[in-house]
Amino acid sequence: MMPATGTVSGTWAQQCPLCGQRNGCAVAQGLPAAQCWCMTADIDPQASQRLAPAERGQRCICPACGSAQPEPGASTNRGD
Repeated sequence: MMPATGTVSGTWAQQCPLCGQRNGCAVAQGLPAAQCWCMTADIDPQASQRLAPAERGQRCICPACGSAQPEPGASTNRGD
């Protein structure tokens, strides 16, 4: 979910546009993009769809909002 421009700044850049919490964006903290949590995370493919079109590729979501969600009806407790 790293910004396409590779440069972001300001408080808004450090907030998840979906929940308002800190997004942990390395770029917003002045660090190399390679150090961002999203570079090694399994991002929910639908996460960016929840962003306003103008924010896609411009704002970073937080790890909680970007976490891959289980498929509807999928059971994580097999109980076998």
